[in-house]
Amino acid sequence: MDAIILQILNGLDKGSAYALIALGLTLIFGTLGVVNFAHGALFMIGAFCAVTLNKILNLSFETVDPSRTDFLGNPMVVKTPYVEGWFGPEVGASIIDWSVPLSILFCIPIMLAVGFIMERGLIKHFYRRPHADQILVTFGLAIVLQELIKHYFGANQIATPAPDVFRGSFDFGAMLGMDPNVIIYPYWRLVYFAFAALVIGGVFAFLQFTTFGMVVRAGMADRETVGLLGINIDKRFTIMFALAAVVAGMAGVMYAPINSPNYHMGMDFLVLSFVVVVVGGMGSLPGAVLAGFLLGILESFASMNEIKSLIPGIDQIIIYLAAIFILLARPRGLMGRKGVMED
Repeated sequence: MDAIILQILNGLDKGSAYALIALGLTLIFGTLGVVNFAHGALFMIGAFCAVTLNKILNLSFETVDPSRTDFLGNPMVVKTPYVEGWFGPEVGASIIDWSVPLSILFCIPIMLAVGFIMERGLIKHFYRRPHADQILVTFGLAIVLQELIKHYFGANQIATPAPDVFRGSFDFGAMLGMDPNVIIYPYWRLVYFAFAALVIGGVFAFLQFTTFGMVVRAGMADRETVGLLGINIDKRFTIMFALAAVVAGMAGVMYAPINSPNYHMGMDFLVLSFVVVVVGGMGSLPGAVLAGFLLGILESFASMNEIKSLIPGIDQIIIYLAAIFILLARPRGLMGRKGVMED
């Protein structure tokens, strides 16, 4: 039972990342009809927003402390972060410690700008082009963004720690009345799951209960008719592209403490996320979320040593095997709509 609970938790953790990226992918495809292979790069940029803010907050100035000396007896040069100099040692240290959550505020305007520039500068020219053209150009853009990150930040992973209060682990065993220390799970992974649920709920509420969201959903169903009503649907779809970029960026920010950011992390998630989108059903937002969590849990159980000893390497291919079986049974995916990607 403890192993099952632990794998479910692991699956929800992985599924949260898959679902958030797939949600943004589906928003873009559902509104613009564009297969965006650069979406994983947006996730990567979000993670490096957390890295950048952490570096900015740790910028320091040097002072000489005569009360402390080095091994030669010379006064020591002490580096003090500017935020500690401006706000005091305690407040400044807290700001640095909470750099990852604060990075969400830092990344939102950046991702809005990146999404707007990407859509207006490149994507809009490929709306009516074949999906193969869209894949090629967005994949090329993803490689360019990846190489830019590699050039400025290097090829190695950059540790981006979570706040101290979330660096421990939660004892699920004790909470469930089991033996203590049987089911231990990191706090930050639980925070990530809660964050993902909040963002997913917010996106669905925005589309379901706001006038803007209702117009967007109408445009997804029948773009020409909405345009004939005098509504500038293209402008709204541009905003949706930027919002999808923000969702991917925030997902990357919060994932930074789980997996230290590196220049290829976007590509690592991209292929899996597209599998999630296809399994859920192209253009289906609920399908993307459902498939994200379902495949995350499957992958988690496949990574158990007992399973891998029976079928070596199953953890590397389980998602693709599940996709094959699901698509054979339901060619449109779990919740796919008729006519999408069938022309």
